[in-house]
Amino acid sequence: MPEARLDDAGAPDREADFGPVFEAGAEAMLVIDPDADRIVDANDAAVRLLGHTRAALRGLAASALHPGQLPALIVFTQGVQAKGRWWTHRLTPRHGAGRALSVEAVGTVLPDGLVLVTLFDLEERRQRQVDREADRHMRAGLSEWQRMERIFRDIERENQLILRAAGEGIYGVNAEGVTTFVNPAAERMLGWAAADLVGRDMHAAVHHTHPDGCHYPHRDCPIYAAFRDGAVHQVDDEVFWRRDGTSFPVEYTSTPIRDRGALVGAVIVFRDVSQRREADERLRQALAEVVSLRERLELENAYLKEEIRAGSHHQGIIGKSPAIEVIRRQIDLVAGTDATVLVTGESGTGKELIARAIHEASRRRERPLIRVNCAAVPRELFESEFFGHARGAFTGALRDRVGRFELADGGTLFLDEVGEIPLDLQGKLLRVLQERSFERVGEERTRAVDVRLVAATNRDLKEEVRRGRFRSDLYFRLNVFPISATPLRERPEDIPLIAQHMLTGAAHRLGVPEPRLTEGDVRRLTRYAWPGNVRELENAIERGVILAQRGRLRIDLSELEETLASETLARQAPRIAAPEYRPRNEMERRARDRAEIVEVLALCGGKVSGPGGAAERLGLRPTTLASRIKAYGITKRGS
Repeated sequence: MPEARLDDAGAPDREADFGPVFEAGAEAMLVIDPDADRIVDANDAAVRLLGHTRAALRGLAASALHPGQLPALIVFTQGVQAKGRWWTHRLTPRHGAGRALSVEAVGTVLPDGLVLVTLFDLEERRQRQVDREADRHMRAGLSEWQRMERIFRDIERENQLILRAAGEGIYGVNAEGVTTFVNPAAERMLGWAAADLVGRDMHAAVHHTHPDGCHYPHRDCPIYAAFRDGAVHQVDDEVFWRRDGTSFPVEYTSTPIRDRGALVGAVIVFRDVSQRREADERLRQALAEVVSLRERLELENAYLKEEIRAGSHHQGIIGKSPAIEVIRRQIDLVAGTDATVLVTGESGTGKELIARAIHEASRRRERPLIRVNCAAVPRELFESEFFGHARGAFTGALRDRVGRFELADGGTLFLDEVGEIPLDLQGKLLRVLQERSFERVGEERTRAVDVRLVAATNRDLKEEVRRGRFRSDLYFRLNVFPISATPLRERPEDIPLIAQHMLTGAAHRLGVPEPRLTEGDVRRLTRYAWPGNVRELENAIERGVILAQRGRLRIDLSELEETLASETLARQAPRIAAPEYRPRNEMERRARDRAEIVEVLALCGGKVSGPGGAAERLGLRPTTLASRIKAYGITKRGS
């Protein structure tokens, strides 16, 4: 591939020619400048895949194409630069129409610090596999028909004894369409005596009308076409008519007869396929049931994620802080019931892990836990996604679809980001939760479901109800047993345990030796505020594993602090009524917090919780304050 040209400022020229392989490539390709966070160029395949014009993609921020995935994008590009070539399935670029794409991204280092990213559409790969299977089955069917054709030709060459003994109906016509002979099997099936048919126009007697009742002209008849074009005609979707006026489905072969090279007529071999059609229909219905069951099982399996190894009795919930112990106790209390649970907390705090732990500790653990990301469901597909649809219910509904509620029958339905459901669709969800029944889109049949509901949100639903953006009746229906997921910055003593767990998992997943987690690494991780919580910590650990050298983990939080600081400020800005003093670094913030806690504890005589306690004065939950006291090494007397 030609080297990229530089503009007058020394930066890669976004109009550079990356060569014919790039331009004409069948796979989507992007050239990215990681340092400037921009897309330098895109080929036509990328334009088609991403749904943006080439002009729009050129100069677009790479992070803008992957909203909410900046840490993962940084990990990927740094992995490419460190290894020369790297790949990932974790990036989901956003299509111009707004939907997330499922891709495999493969990055390769180019000159001048650029990165070539090739995007492979995973859905297209799956469809090609389906098409290959369909083609294989079609070819097998063609071979079967060719075998039958050879059998018919053999029958044609047999003598009169074969004609009488054959189970298929056989008759002959001359070049004018007049019947020349009829065998006994044809007489039985048609209800005509051979003497009544010989010498007559056979088409007018038994083949005059289509299955739908409309007239069947002679010129369109494949039987007569055989002695006109000299070709064998095979048909399996027509009917013959009996003498009593009834019809029956047939499959037949019309074979031309030659005498000294001239076409003199045709021999027709046919069979009544009524019983086979009935058997085929029963088989089709049975197969449809099997396909429906298989689809349901496949969808269920798609949601059964690999179990996360954990150092506690609740899978995936790692830690020993007071806040985590409170969550474990709450899970123990509610798991044995069918009560609805509302898990609240910031993004990345492990709300899904709490839902999974509730499911695994419940009586429903043998059935699936089905997760729905409510924020990712388009408004127009909400009902279909949740309740399923019948074939033909709307344009594009080519087959029956099982909805998430039906998949979760007998198990647990986890509604993630439930606060993102549009207001006008919340009523439909509430009705199903109350009545425990629903109808698929385009179907009148009511289906009952037995589903345990766990919902999660990072929004303040009380405030959303007050502002009229969330139905109060749905909120009260969800908020039966609330559980709050504690932010990582409020339980710093859990960070070393979580980091070591993620380090082992990342090394195994990436196929590299597991680096060491040193005391210095732990101190750096503990000092950082983690605005992205556990999810941000996971990205930092994976990046450190990719960049590890000689078994030493490389943890550099400076770039994440810079790139995420503006996002954190923007996210918090609407909630801040007045400017707030912010320390220049994390050490100063922790020192200020410690001094404040010491002062308040001294005023309260060491009392942490209850009326007049330090937690009440500081506006914190008692468990949160206890975690900070332990982390800062403070005695309850305030020293």
